[in-house]
Amino acid sequence: MREILQWTTLIVCAAATAARIPSALRGTNRSLFFIFLLATAAGVLSLDVFYLPIDRALGGINLASFLLRLIVFAAIYLVAYRVSRAFGARDAYALISGRIGLSVLGLFSAALVTLFLLMDFSASSAGLADTGGRSQRNAALLPYYWATARGYPTYISLALLPSLVRTLGSRLPALVRAGAGLMAAGAVATTAGFLLEFAAPAFALERLVVNNAAVLFFVSGLIMVWLARVRAKGTGGLGTSSTDR
Repeated sequence: MREILQWTTLIVCAAATAARIPSALRGTNRSLFFIFLLATAAGVLSLDVFYLPIDRALGGINLASFLLRLIVFAAIYLVAYRVSRAFGARDAYALISGRIGLSVLGLFSAALVTLFLLMDFSASSAGLADTGGRSQRNAALLPYYWATARGYPTYISLALLPSLVRTLGSRLPALVRAGAGLMAAGAVATTAGFLLEFAAPAFALERLVVNNAAVLFFVSGLIMVWLARVRAKGTGGLGTSSTDR
């Protein structure tokens, strides 16, 4: 079940990335290509079959796990930046890319670096499954590390959610509203995944399902908005601000 979910997420992200290559080479909507590319990279590092050899090549100290968290930070930031500007959500834009938003990004990034460096380095372990058992220090710091890793995506999701909900009731094209609905579901799933980090270990499968669902919802939502732009061009329409960027 775990690998099926992870492979499904990776395949969807990789397919979206491949579909965007021609447009990216023409210089059209390159930000969307990089979002899908980052999501694909995160999907690769989430799978044991790729994570273990990559991390060993980086020194075998779970540096790949740390890089994965930074990739997620970058991907969710780009999604929120693009969507907040496209939907004209000034409130969300300020919380994401304004002085407050960039400060929050800096604080979470600094906290993630600090926690990673404070932990005793351990052998490659996908999902840091064996890291907590290496030392008492790791066992104490690991919950804070995961809370930080999930905390920034949750902050971004909560900042973006109101504008996505407003878009559902707008007069924008149906595909755009459908995309906003999917991304709103992704924001809710991201928040639920953060809360599940504090649940008992018995909820490990639920955490996996929710976290993978969040990625799929966000990627699917972006694809819907992209299709709305393609459709608008095909019918000679001018599109909307949300589909032109």
